[in-house]
Amino acid sequence: MDNILKEVSKFGVVPVIKIEKIENALPLASALYNAGLRVAELTFRTDCAEEAIRVISEKYPDMLVGAGTVLNIETVDKAVKAGSKFIVSPGFNIDVVKYCIDKNIPIIPGCPTTSDIEKAIELGLTTVKFFPAEQLGGLNMIKALAAPYTKIKFMPTGGVNQNNINDYLSFPKIVACGGSWMVKDDLINSGDFDKIGELVEEAINTVLGFELAHVGINAENEAESKSSANLFETLFGKKSREANSSFFAGTEVEIMKTPYLGKNGHIAFRTNSIERALHYLSFKGVNMKPDTEKYDDKGNLTAVYLDLEISGFAIHLTQKK
Repeated sequence: MDNILKEVSKFGVVPVIKIEKIENALPLASALYNAGLRVAELTFRTDCAEEAIRVISEKYPDMLVGAGTVLNIETVDKAVKAGSKFIVSPGFNIDVVKYCIDKNIPIIPGCPTTSDIEKAIELGLTTVKFFPAEQLGGLNMIKALAAPYTKIKFMPTGGVNQNNINDYLSFPKIVACGGSWMVKDDLINSGDFDKIGELVEEAINTVLGFELAHVGINAENEAESKSSANLFETLFGKKSREANSSFFAGTEVEIMKTPYLGKNGHIAFRTNSIERALHYLSFKGVNMKPDTEKYDDKGNLTAVYLDLEISGFAIHLTQKK
């Protein structure tokens, strides 16, 4: 059960979808899948929800397709039989939750109150839905709820959008956010799947938040590294400082004391989440370079190189503070 939820968390955002016409199911799934967002919650708000889950799961068996707005046990059975890998409910239905636990079906029930959270804990759940998030107080309310319930994590849905999703994801007790801004009903019903693909890519880029951190230059030796950093300071006012294996000129340029990865050096990008960045990049055939990971004293991944070069520069990811 937890393995599925861990996979969901790697995406950061879960599109919440309402399919009204079955012919839209596969084009929509293709738009999500090709953009790199290979997770979706299909709500049981329409008559074709079950069939939509089935056709998408058959076409894309590695896609994490979940069923949302699940209100009873009968719907759980329909969803799972159709291929749903997890269940999401708007509230805490004790019968539905117990049934899913007994059947080892991952479930994320809505738990907007302390009483609901305590019921979830009693049944051994570690992740709950917080819905409707913005209307119930948003991130501040989640932080207040998380304080006494230290082992519970949340998936907020309702009012989460492009502008506030990173505020939510910056809180470590949030595994992912549900949202519909990139899969709006009017876009689905009009068949504008190209636009949906663009919005999905924008959502992914927002979640990852890539920014240029610095450019690294391979010097032949420590003397050249120091001399180059000093020259950057003299010419451009970028103060030189020494680090363990390099000299920095400001924050933008790093000169290695001895040649390291990359024919010419490296380019570093900051990201909101290295783990999520690696997950998305893997869909593009890019993975991390083994034995280049760096961790902080809490075991969090803070830096890693990718297994490719671009124009003679290795590519390096760093975690935003």
